[in-house]
Amino acid sequence: MRRCGGAERCGGETQPLPEPRHAAYPGIMTDTLGATSDEPTNPASKDPSEWVTGDEPMTAPQRSYLDTLAREAGEELSADLTKAEASEQIERLQQKTGRGEAS
Repeated sequence: MRRCGGAERCGGETQPLPEPRHAAYPGIMTDTLGATSDEPTNPASKDPSEWVTGDEPMTAPQRSYLDTLAREAGEELSADLTKAEASEQIERLQQKTGRGEAS
């Protein structure tokens, strides 16, 4: 919930935020960032083997982070991983190095 911009507009009462709607399709609900639902709306929460773009080459950020993790873990990895393979290696190396633990 949020407060209105000024007490003169809404009397200082707390007003609920409207449900997010797609601009072009007002009847369709949209995803929100930071949502706390049980539905896996975050693409990163999908299993990498189910990714539509999982067969594409890993991204530059994945490559950089994998390089850092591999060095910390004392491992060498192939530089021609796919996005899905890179994601799996990142998860494995995070566990090995302790970077995957919540603080």
